[in-house]
Amino acid sequence: MVINIADLEEQAINLFSRLGFSREISSLIWILIDIIILLLGITIGLLVIVWLERKISAGIQQRIGPEYAGPLGIIQALTDGIKLLLKEDIIPSRGDIWLFSIGPAVVVIPIFLGYLVIPFGRHIILMDLSIGVFFWIAISSIAPLGLLIAGYGSNNKYSFSGGLRAAAQAISYEIPLALCVLSISLLSNSSSTIDIVEAQCRYGFLGWNLWRQPIGFLAFFISSLAECERLPFDLPEAEEELVAGYQTEYSGIKFGLFYVASYLNLLASSFFVTVLYLGGWNLSIPFIPILEHFEWDSISGINGVVNITIGILIILAKAYLFLFISITARWTLPRIRMDQLLDLGWKFLLPIALGNLLLTASFQLILL
Repeated sequence: MVINIADLEEQAINLFSRLGFSREISSLIWILIDIIILLLGITIGLLVIVWLERKISAGIQQRIGPEYAGPLGIIQALTDGIKLLLKEDIIPSRGDIWLFSIGPAVVVIPIFLGYLVIPFGRHIILMDLSIGVFFWIAISSIAPLGLLIAGYGSNNKYSFSGGLRAAAQAISYEIPLALCVLSISLLSNSSSTIDIVEAQCRYGFLGWNLWRQPIGFLAFFISSLAECERLPFDLPEAEEELVAGYQTEYSGIKFGLFYVASYLNLLASSFFVTVLYLGGWNLSIPFIPILEHFEWDSISGINGVVNITIGILIILAKAYLFLFISITARWTLPRIRMDQLLDLGWKFLLPIALGNLLLTASFQLILL
């Protein structure tokens, strides 16, 4: 029998209790183990993303890319991280030391917390909240405040301009993003990430929200790119205009935290696109007998182990497909102007997302 996370947690707490720890301490130890495992998994994912970004961009620009740091340059990102750890941490003499220091943490921590509600496979989730998707929307909106704090605390006109751009961009694209998520919640009759995937699994491949919500998918996809500040929406850190925006005065590990936060957000958005629109771990494609008749709902015996393993590989493959598209867009599309970015969010995506929500609600009422 395959043990889900809740059963595993209870068994681990009972084991620690038998070793002499109180139940509260045992729960804390289990939480720390969860965090460590999540950190290790995210770290590996970030290293792969950075390597893919450099290799894909090199291929687009007809270059070789990293090749000497490990096989095919696979550990180049790790060496860059070690270099940032060893670099001197420089603080502007006329900046606000406290705001300058806490800015990167305010950016990284909310993005990291979003991974708590991501199902990495069937029964593999740290917190199956009933408001999972809205929990992600709520805490992800805190990150731009960290960028604004960092820009203001740097006491630099380029940094402050980048922070203001980040705040304006977040306000423009958080609302369409939330409306798209609300449409999915109405369609699935739940805001839990697990329930949303299960609702898509009932109808197989044709039940993916990608086919039932194509307009919402496009709005969510564009809003996700803007949320992650990827080209063509990287206005807060536009090198040609603002040097590096809110990152201008940062060095060492604090600069590295911004770098990590950017890829953490991109990876989290990739997983949420997969969960909300691409069926999560589901791949029951019709007319392919081995996939059409596979017992995807089974969680017992060897079939359950194979089911969960395949589910993890499928959700990772879908997430990295979105990553590939995002990386390709960065080296293909030109950066838009700030007024164009705000017009796109307020005058185009917001009406489309709102109209999609009204259509979804209308069809749900008719069907009921």
